[in-house]
Amino acid sequence: MSAALEPGWLTVLEGEFEKDYMKSLKAFLLEEKEKGNTVYPKGTDIFNALNTTPFDKVKVVILGQDPYHGAGQAHGLSFSVQKGVTVPPSLKNMYKELETDIDGFKTPGHGNLTHWAEQGVLLLNATLTVRASEAGSHQKRGWEIFTDEIIKALSQKREHIVFVLWGKYAQQKAELIDARKHHVLMAAHPSPFSAYNGFFGSKHFSKTNQLLVQDNLTPIDWKLI
Repeated sequence: MSAALEPGWLTVLEGEFEKDYMKSLKAFLLEEKEKGNTVYPKGTDIFNALNTTPFDKVKVVILGQDPYHGAGQAHGLSFSVQKGVTVPPSLKNMYKELETDIDGFKTPGHGNLTHWAEQGVLLLNATLTVRASEAGSHQKRGWEIFTDEIIKALSQKREHIVFVLWGKYAQQKAELIDARKHHVLMAAHPSPFSAYNGFFGSKHFSKTNQLLVQDNLTPIDWKLI
C-alpha cells in the first residue's frame, strides 16, 4: 500500500508499512476482496488525502472518522464527495456555517473539497476504508494506529498547523498534538444531530485563517466553484 504515497509522507511513514498492525490490516483488506465485499474508496484513492496535501504543505487538518459508505461517495478526503454525488448532511451544514462565516461564500452545487486539500488542508479520516453500506466496518483494524502516527508526525516535525477537531471522537486526538507549537480548534460535529450544539457559530473557518495570517502563512480560500 505504500508504493503510491507522496514522497514527503513516504519518508515520514515508511516504517509503518512493515509493522505487524499494518500487515494484519493488509491481510484483512485482502480477505474483504476475496469474500467479494465492496470496499470504499477505490484502492487508488485510499491515500488521496496524503497525496493531495504533501507533508511539508499541510497548514490545516480537518479530522473525520470514516469514509462515506455509499456508492460513488468516498474518494479519500474527509467530508468530501465526488462531483455529481448528493452533498451529505454534515457537509451541507459546513456550507451553512461557511455562508455566515466567510464573506462571499456561496454554497456550490457539489461536495468536492479537493480545492481545500490542494491549498494545504489535510482532510484526514481516522479510518481510511469502509465496507459498502456498513458504517464503521473497518474500524479497529489498524487504520487508527496509522492515522494517529500521521497526527503525531505533523505535531512533532512541523509547527503552526491548525487542527480542527469537530465532535468527541476527533477531540480525543488532541492529546496527540503539541498545543505549544500548533493551534487546536474544537466544536461540536457538523452532523445534523449535533450541529446546533456549538458547530453553528463556531466560525472555525475564519478563525483558521486568522491563525494562519498570525503565523505569516497564506490563508485558505474556502470558496468552492
